[in-house]
Amino acid sequence: MRLHFLRLSPVARIALGLVGLLISLLMAVDLVFGLLPDRSEIARQVRQQLSESLAVQATAQLQAGDMSALQHTLREVLERNHDLRSVAVRQNTGAVLVQVGDHPQYWRPPEDGSSTLTQVRVPVFSEGRTWGEVELVFRPVLPESLVEWLTYPPFVVLALIGALAFGAFYLYLRRVLEYLDPAKVVPDRVRTAFDTLAEGVMVLDEKGRVMLANNAFRSFHPDARELATGTPANALRWLVSGFHGSPDDFPWVRAMASRSALSGETVEIGRPGDDEPLRAIVGCSPIQDGQGRLRGCLVNFSDVTILHRINDQLLVTLTELEASKDEIRRQNEALHRLATRDPMTGCLNRRAFFDAVDPLYATLLAEGGEVCCIMGDIDHFKSFNDRYGHAVGDLVIKSVAKCMGASLRDGDLLCRYGGEEFCFILPGSTQEQAAEVAERVRYSIETQAGAAVRDIPGLRITSSFGVASIKLGAKDAPELIDQADNALYESKKSGRNRVSVWSGARSVGAEAEAEA
Repeated sequence: MRLHFLRLSPVARIALGLVGLLISLLMAVDLVFGLLPDRSEIARQVRQQLSESLAVQATAQLQAGDMSALQHTLREVLERNHDLRSVAVRQNTGAVLVQVGDHPQYWRPPEDGSSTLTQVRVPVFSEGRTWGEVELVFRPVLPESLVEWLTYPPFVVLALIGALAFGAFYLYLRRVLEYLDPAKVVPDRVRTAFDTLAEGVMVLDEKGRVMLANNAFRSFHPDARELATGTPANALRWLVSGFHGSPDDFPWVRAMASRSALSGETVEIGRPGDDEPLRAIVGCSPIQDGQGRLRGCLVNFSDVTILHRINDQLLVTLTELEASKDEIRRQNEALHRLATRDPMTGCLNRRAFFDAVDPLYATLLAEGGEVCCIMGDIDHFKSFNDRYGHAVGDLVIKSVAKCMGASLRDGDLLCRYGGEEFCFILPGSTQEQAAEVAERVRYSIETQAGAAVRDIPGLRITSSFGVASIKLGAKDAPELIDQADNALYESKKSGRNRVSVWSGARSVGAEAEAEA
């Protein structure tokens, strides 16, 4: 996540860098030449004088035996010196005669008996011999807390110098960089002309840095409004993420590398809070001087978001229209089926059957082709209705029709001719082939149709058939059907469950005896 509230301008960043450099130089010079006084040395001298003076006073008061005066003197010294934490007078035996402050907590002397800046020992002599010592505990020379550091004089001096230097550097650089701003190279009238263009325009230098961007380009994305002159175009993540390629594939990089114009590139720019990306067509033209040297690149962006939106809507509309066409086609097919098919069996009805048979028969008759007709009838159909009801009778018709349809070829026609009677037209079949088909259908009905009616176990269904061929002189389809019907009559008269072939004056039965 970007921390926009910590973003500094280029001038402020440069000024901070110069302040840091200045403070570093001052510290280096102080280290070499000692510009600032050595606080440790000053503290050592002051503490030495204080310790020696206090030891002299303590010796005099000890010799006088005035312990209360010694206690009062030590307390006044502690109160007047902020750097002093505690004071004590100790005999050689280790006994502490007088102390002020929390001396046991602070007194941590070196083991070798020497003194430090914070732990000071001053010997006390009596009659030429060491009687004891005055112990003084001072605060560290350097600060121990943040508050002390903030009030530490060297730090305050450096902070003051840094603040004043930052203000001076900032004001100076801001003034100077106005004259060094590359954007100032572009005259105001040129900038105004670019801003009037509806297309987004970005002018780059030979290193791919943005020298100019018009208002249309800055409106593409919220981050583009704060686009600073000199920003590398490859660093504009909101822009380059829409190309889905490596930096070498960006169009302005390729245009400047090839010294030739590019067009037709597309980019999708995602915008916060907008589900639809901005789509633009990108064109790039390298900029060269009179000697052919590359000076930069002119990049233009044509916003085609609305066009894409219209195209998407058009595709949706076309898809809906296509779906409507498919639905209409399905409905037309359903209507055509209703108009041409028997609703119970799915076979052709008589009207559709004759619409197909009449022209077919006329063509075959004229060409001398083969065609045969088979008439079929369910044996004793009325007994099914009388014994089991019309619902079972309907199931019998459906089962028989299914067996008949399973035995036909593509191009053969099957019609429910009426009630329990069916008619077949077999184009291209001879009389012998038609008789074989009829026999196959008869056998299929005898062995399978009854089992298909599951409501009546053991139900036996048979059918009788008559076959007629165009070769026996029928002048039209109705006459051929009539001949096949006469052959069917012959099958019924001969005992049913058989196939008979029309032979002119009489029919020849090709019997298939019913099984017991």
